[in-house]
Amino acid sequence: MDFLKSIRIASGGMRAQAGRMRISAENIANANSTAQTPGGDPYRRRVPTFRTSFDRELQATTVQLGPVRQQQGEFRTRFDPQHPAADPRGYVKIPNVNSLVESMDLREAQRSYEANLNVVTSTRRMIQRTIELLRS
Repeated sequence: MDFLKSIRIASGGMRAQAGRMRISAENIANANSTAQTPGGDPYRRRVPTFRTSFDRELQATTVQLGPVRQQQGEFRTRFDPQHPAADPRGYVKIPNVNSLVESMDLREAQRSYEANLNVVTSTRRMIQRTIELLRS
């Protein structure tokens, strides 16, 4: 087993999941934002994508964060005629972000990150034990 190969593959997964967590956090932070102008569009939910590629140096398939896309679809509306971004009927568009969905995505990304971190930690321990065995 190639220990360094395991660490590099797991660290790539950690980078991808860290990007996913950053995007979910950004969505949560903007969940209550509104448009700057009356009738304008508010923040649109961003969705991370992943891509795999074959790393010739590692001779393994790795994962990376792919392009970040905006989720299309209708915005929710709220009646608030006093709001500066309200349309002529008094409705304000609010982002298509569901905080519960984002929290669950964030938790899933966190668990995936931790799983990759455990691979790195376990592999480092195996390397250390191998070195100890070779010394004695």
